[in-house]
Amino acid sequence: MTHRTLSAGRLVAATHNKGKVRELKDLFEPLGLEVVSAIDLDLPEPEETENSFTGNALLKARAAAEKTGAPALSDDSGLSVTLLDGAPGIYSARWAGEPRDFGVAMARVEQELQAAGNSDRSAKFVCALAVVWPDGHEEVFEGEVHGELVWPPRGDKGFGYDPIFVADGEVMTFGEMDPDRKHAMSHRADAFSKLKAALLS
Repeated sequence: MTHRTLSAGRLVAATHNKGKVRELKDLFEPLGLEVVSAIDLDLPEPEETENSFTGNALLKARAAAEKTGAPALSDDSGLSVTLLDGAPGIYSARWAGEPRDFGVAMARVEQELQAAGNSDRSAKFVCALAVVWPDGHEEVFEGEVHGELVWPPRGDKGFGYDPIFVADGEVMTFGEMDPDRKHAMSHRADAFSKLKAALLS
């Protein structure tokens, strides 16, 4: 596939998750892109009906590009726990309920690990970054970071499941880690490095 250069200018972040918006701004704005979120533009949040991170990322980016007439970026990401057969996976946010309470979601993960025997605490974060242009051109990049889950949660610097995830080779959770350090190794950073090489070189 021929990649398309993502030119400097406005990029719509098709997410209503303020933590993700903050991370996407940190990644893209130093490269001359003005990241405007779906929250800023009061865009509706489409229902995630696909069965994969890539499918849901494309769904959200397509909706934002169509509504705004600008290139749109969507991140669909989540926690995949080995002992839980990949759950919560694409349902990671939904495990937190409405309004989203990730304290509840993290407790549910721990409860299910205990119920499953707690013999394997390995997990990974997965991220699919989709960029969709108003003319329909689409590109998707996937990234992962592997690690293990700890309990109780530690740290308040991240969001989502960050306080229970320790990346391989680290001792701090993503919730305890300085954001710049997390950005350098996260699943989102992995996907972003692939996107950057393809679209921003």
